[in-house]
Amino acid sequence: MPSTSYTDPRLAALYDLLNTGRKDWDFYLALAEDSPLAVLDMGCGTGALAVECAARGHLASGADPAAAMLEIARKQPGGEGVDWVLCDAPGLDLAARFDLIVMTGHAFQTLQGDAEIAASLEAFRRHLAPGGRLAFETRNGAVRAWETWVAEDVDVVDLPGHGRVEVGYQTVAVEGPLVTYEIRFDFGAGDRMVASDTLRFMEKDELCAFLGAAGFDDITMPGDWDGSPAGPDSPELIAIAR
Repeated sequence: MPSTSYTDPRLAALYDLLNTGRKDWDFYLALAEDSPLAVLDMGCGTGALAVECAARGHLASGADPAAAMLEIARKQPGGEGVDWVLCDAPGLDLAARFDLIVMTGHAFQTLQGDAEIAASLEAFRRHLAPGGRLAFETRNGAVRAWETWVAEDVDVVDLPGHGRVEVGYQTVAVEGPLVTYEIRFDFGAGDRMVASDTLRFMEKDELCAFLGAAGFDDITMPGDWDGSPAGPDSPELIAIAR
């Protein structure tokens, strides 16, 4: 299930404000190249990347398990040019087949159990056209990024129609590969909300094993958005597979 931060309309409206920058977008858009492709953004959130794909001439679809996020996506300028689907990754079941499936924003890490990961990868493979590619990123577990998520880690954003909102992050539990963290939203005047997420971290060999077991090959894995190969200290594991 998606966390409160994705299902609550007020918090969903903060998503794009908290996730700025285009290094990942530029990377995935470059994979689509200039030829029109059928592209699926799985875990599309508020739909901005899917809308950008449609604007570039691709046949774009966006899928997400959070209705509040898709409601925002449909209202995006250009959102009428995207086919929006309410579903999670293991439940993906469409007639369409895609030349490129992407899963951005570290959404792959919300898949926690082995069975859920395997089912999601198998669903992606079924939905790829011949020669199609899957691309997604996950934080490199070897770097242990969760150790930097502390109470002092606070972002401040200006929410239209409301004003200043302070957003803090803090790791609260680590159980094997699963890391649970809290997101604290302070709207001022005592108005606070707390959401909790659990993410799975893995390292390169484990990720490659999951992809191979699901029938993917021709796997490449940059370790950052500049395309450099993944190594022990790379912040990302960016999987690209056919």
